[in-house]
Amino acid sequence: MTNLTNYHPKIEKVLNNINRVIIGKEEVTTLSLVALLSQGHVLLEDVPGVGKTMLVKTLAKSLDCSFKRIQFTPDLLPSDVTGVSIYNPKEMNFEFRNGPIMGDIVLADEVNRTSPKTQSSLLEAMEEHSVTVDGQTIDLKQPFFVMATQNPIEYEGTYPLPEAQLDRFLIKLKMGYPTEAQELEMLHNISERHPIETTEAVMNKEELLDLQQQVAEVFVDKLVQQYIVGLITATRNHPSVYLGVSPRGSIALMRAAKAYAFICARDYVLPDDVKYLAPHVLGHRIILSAEAKFEGVESAKVIEQLLEEIAVPNRKGQFK
Repeated sequence: MTNLTNYHPKIEKVLNNINRVIIGKEEVTTLSLVALLSQGHVLLEDVPGVGKTMLVKTLAKSLDCSFKRIQFTPDLLPSDVTGVSIYNPKEMNFEFRNGPIMGDIVLADEVNRTSPKTQSSLLEAMEEHSVTVDGQTIDLKQPFFVMATQNPIEYEGTYPLPEAQLDRFLIKLKMGYPTEAQELEMLHNISERHPIETTEAVMNKEELLDLQQQVAEVFVDKLVQQYIVGLITATRNHPSVYLGVSPRGSIALMRAAKAYAFICARDYVLPDDVKYLAPHVLGHRIILSAEAKFEGVESAKVIEQLLEEIAVPNRKGQFK
């Protein structure tokens, strides 16, 4: 992670609050806030027990937002996600009962364990910020943030998200195991009671919505936009890549860069913001060729190579 010399004061409060509970995962926490502030969503892929659920619960509690959890299983139906209309004999009409997708912050746990039909109901909500029930479209209230998890082991009986659906997530992250010192600190912290029990909100929903609006107004110079487009175009021409990043990816990278700049207490985006975020935003959007996979090439290495090759524009419009 790049060294942040300054945080936006409100963001710093949220980060400190979460880092009291989630030990040693400052980068994951920061990148989760990048997605939230840019109105995107996160895919967390890691083994069980590393704190994925706790991260989402602590985030919701810190922002005074409602938290909903959906445990994806093979028998889960789309209506279990979106909600269902139930007949009320007393009123002689159908009443809509909200599904868990109607929360402010939603944990979609093990999203690859349910059928593509049910996955699509979640992905519609993420992309359109609305759900369709009985032919009617229902808009979701803001803020709306989904953090979906995938277990990278035990693939038997799962339904891996196709690349077109992975593209809907702004950022893909991994938690990773803590160090010995971090795990020891974690045990010390929960020896009497879990820190999340004493976690209090440091921001409310209205403040969060205001920050999202401020992020949208962060300035992106045309040269930085040109740098983003150059990087995206290079993914489409790389010999190891079968399918490069779509225009949705370039939009996602710019939005994420604006949010990261805001977190760093700036109202403008630097090329370094783009370089730092590119592996997290673009890695899951690249489809490698069969030959590259056979040779052990990884998306992260492709992006790292392109970041070294693509020139960074300076203020004079020249390249260095």
